[in-house]
This record gives sequence, C-alpha cells and structure tokens, in this order.
Amino acid sequence: MDPVIVAGAGPVGLTLALALARQEVPCVVLDEGPGKDEPRAARTVVLREDIVALVERLTGVRLAGLGCRWAGWRSMRRKQVTREVEFDDADPAPLHLPQHELTGVLRTALARESLVKVAVDSRLDGIEQERSGVTAHTRGPGGTWWRGSYLVGCDGPRSTVRKLQDIRFPGRTAVERYAVATLRTELPWTDEALLHRMPPWRTSGPSAGEVVGRPLPDGVWRLDWLLPPGKDLVTPELLVNRVRETLTGWAEGVTPSYELLDTGVHTVHHRLARRWRVGRVFLAGDAAHLLGALGTQGLEEGLRDADNLAWKLALAWHHGPREALLDSYQEERRSVIAARLRAADQVLPLLRGGGGLRSYVPGSSRGHDTLLADGHLGRGALGAPGAYADSPLTPGPLAGETAVGTPPGSPVSDVRITAEDGTFVRLRDRLGRGSLLVVLIAPGTGVWDRKHWVTAGIMPRLAAAVTALPHRAELLVAEAYPGAAAHTVLLVRPDGHLVSAFSGVRPADLYAAAEAALGGAATDTTDTPRDEDAEARAAAGSR
Repeated sequence: MDPVIVAGAGPVGLTLALALARQEVPCVVLDEGPGKDEPRAARTVVLREDIVALVERLTGVRLAGLGCRWAGWRSMRRKQVTREVEFDDADPAPLHLPQHELTGVLRTALARESLVKVAVDSRLDGIEQERSGVTAHTRGPGGTWWRGSYLVGCDGPRSTVRKLQDIRFPGRTAVERYAVATLRTELPWTDEALLHRMPPWRTSGPSAGEVVGRPLPDGVWRLDWLLPPGKDLVTPELLVNRVRETLTGWAEGVTPSYELLDTGVHTVHHRLARRWRVGRVFLAGDAAHLLGALGTQGLEEGLRDADNLAWKLALAWHHGPREALLDSYQEERRSVIAARLRAADQVLPLLRGGGGLRSYVPGSSRGHDTLLADGHLGRGALGAPGAYADSPLTPGPLAGETAVGTPPGSPVSDVRITAEDGTFVRLRDRLGRGSLLVVLIAPGTGVWDRKHWVTAGIMPRLAAAVTALPHRAELLVAEAYPGAAAHTVLLVRPDGHLVSAFSGVRPADLYAAAEAALGGAATDTTDTPRDEDAEARAAAGSR
C-alpha cells in the first residue's frame, strides 16, 4: 500500500503525519521550504488543553516548558476591570508559545519516525487521481513524481492542492487587522493575560479600539492592537508610539524600559472551502478554512482537523475505505467551522459597529467584553471546541442508551482510568491509537488491584462484547465520570468524541454503535471498484 502524501509542513501537516505514523501508516511530507522554520517572536499560538494533550501525546514532549500558562485573565474597559478569571486544575489555563517552538517539536519527533519521509524543497505543482491512488508531482532540486494512497493538502491559505482540485474558497477578506509587537518588559501584573477595551489614553475614534497582552516565558509579552478598518500603512513609528503609550498607560504615567523583539501586522480573513474532499484528496487547516477574528485561534481548529482525519485515513489504509467514514471528515469538521464563522459574523456588528442604541443599553458593554473574552479563552460559541452533534457517524436510537454529562458527539472528559495493563492513566493518553475505547464506570475499582475485579461481576461479559466489536477496541475502567451512574458503559472514538453511553452491558447496542461510528457495515468493493475519477469529475461539475 502506498503512503499518504501530506502537502505542507506547517503545524497541521506535521501533526497529521505524526498521527498517521502512530497508527502505523507511512507518510511522505512535501515541504516546499528548507526543512526548518525561521524564528519569529511575533508569531505565536495559544493552545487549549485538548490540543496541548494531542501534541504532547504525539511528540512525547511537555509543551509547558516552551511556553507560558497564564496565571489568570482580566478584561478591562477604560479604567474598570470588568472580568477576572483564575485558572486551576478544573479550568486549565491556555498555553501560549512561539509557533516556531511548536513546529520544532513536531519536526524533531518526525525525524525519529521511520514511517515518515520529509521531502524538503519540494513544491507541489500537479496531482493525478485514479481508482487505486494519487500521483503528485513536485518541482525543485529534487523534482519528481510521488505515488500515494491518499493526499492531504495542509498547504495554507494559498493552497496549491485546493487550486488544483478547483475547489472554491469563498468568504471575506480583512475582517480584522492587528498591529503586533513582541517585547521584553515588566508590567504591573505577572503571567496574566489582558484584554483592554477603550483604554483611557485613546479617547475617541475607531482607533480607540482595544489591546490584548499575552505573556510568554522570560518576561516577554505579545501585544496586539486592533487597527481601524482600511489599508492604512502601519509604519515603524506608529508601532513604537503604540508600544510607548500602552506601556505608559498601564504603568500609570511612567514608561517602563522595554526591548522590542519583533513586530508585524496580522490580518484576519474568514473563508471556508466548498469541499474538503475530492476522491482521494482532502484539505485541512488553512487550506480548508480561515478564521481568527475576536480572539479565536485558527491553528487550533487545523490541529483538530488533523486529529479527526488521521484515524479515518488510518482505518481506510489498513482495512480498505469505508466511504461514509471518509466523507464524515468533511461533514463533521466543516460544520464545526461554519458554526464558528456564523457566530463571529453575528457578533462582529455588535462588537465593532460602535454607537447606535446598543451603546446606551445598560450592561451591553459588559456583555460584549464577555463575548470577546470567550473567543480568547476558548469558550462559548466563539471559542469552545466543536461537537459533532449531527454527525453521520452517530448511531440511531438504541434502547440501552443513557444520558451522561457529555452529549454524544462531544469531546469526553479527561478522567483517570485503569488501562488493560493495570496502570492508572488519563483517558486522553489512550486516544489517537486507532482503537475504539470502551469505558466502564465502576466505583471503588481504583482502590483494588485490577486482578481482583477483572474477572468479577459484569467484566467478563463486557470483555466478551468488546472482543466481538467490528473494530479493535480497548476496555478501560473509570471510578467516576460526570453525570454517569455506576455500570454505565461509554463508547469513545479514537479522537476522543463520545459515540454513545449505555446503562449496563448491552452487547448488541454496543456493536451497533461501534458499527455506526465506523461509517456503517463494511462493504466488499473488490469486484465492483468505485470509479473515483468519475465521482470527482461529477462533483467538480456540480460546484
């Protein structure tokens, strides 16, 4: 079987290649650059706990040592603090780190991976599909043809893969613009992120705007100033003036010393590809979507694309394609991004329109500040990880289903579980291996060695049901799970989304749910192969 071709060596492409390799799928990564990333202090990323866990699981590296976890968050309007958040174990802080540190960790992990080949200085310029695979052509010093089973375009906003497949990319340009500066200085607060709207030193006009401060390690801060609409040139003098007036305002009149490390302008576009799959070619990350207004993080969604697609491609690579399963990637991920973009479109006029009757409604500004903070903190409609509530992989109604604290299609809670070898680990540690997870909620098991209860009660019947599932599954035991009664059984996808929950051991229901999560019953296509070239042409003609 030919390897999967990943076009693009940014964080999304590197993560996808690692995720596939962890499931024993060989990959070729086409990197149009030299194989290393230029450090840019002004280019940083904010990662929530689920994405931190994903990267750490794939690389074996603790990311906390490369970035800064915020001690807290505060929202300010003029001189008033409107909201304060303190993070703890139940509500972990986001992790803020330079993007080149993230890609460096991913590249180092890939260099140790024998199943992945990174082809540097290889710019994609041609794709050919046929029933059995994909052929890609690259130009450059080592320009050649590459043969693959599938190809995934992770090649950014100007995606060559998307253009070669003639996929439209509609949306809006320059939804927001920010001036960015990264500097080393000492602020009145330590390791606390800040959103300051209408700061008192900027008293009128659209340029009054807002500034966001995010800490990095070693006393470094990234500051982002919302720019007024238009394409006015952001000069070095303007940026220095913004830095000085902001630091002076926060220090109440005395400009602290600072070292300016890097500057830039960040322009936010909102776009969504019409299709994310054409035959054996897929899109992921910025090649498929652009978002990021109101504090949201587009890279996080790209990494969630990789997590969603990896286990589905791995199953197809090892066992033959289940077309419904592969199609579900677009249906699940595109619907989540579309919902995020719709939420931003609805909120933007409220937050950026200014004036009007809304400005006189009591408490409206506080509500607007909360909406903005949600985008930065990964909460609410703007920022929370998406759920696949209407996924085609959701099983139909089953008699034994029961409700737990996690709705079907949502990411599961990261509870402590007992693995099959008797060790205590976190549930997230067992994700990304290509296996379904079956979790029994059994209070009291945590105080006994596994050997004392593994053959007692309902365990033998559940173990037999797990062995009979249509795909390999790992049986885990948890003492508790939010909203779950004793002897509840959870079925979890390889990417950590809940398929269903059952009251007790119900082998037939468990099997039906597992089959649905895999895209339905497997079909033998050996004698009647699908003409994917014809399907791709027909789909292209319908756009």
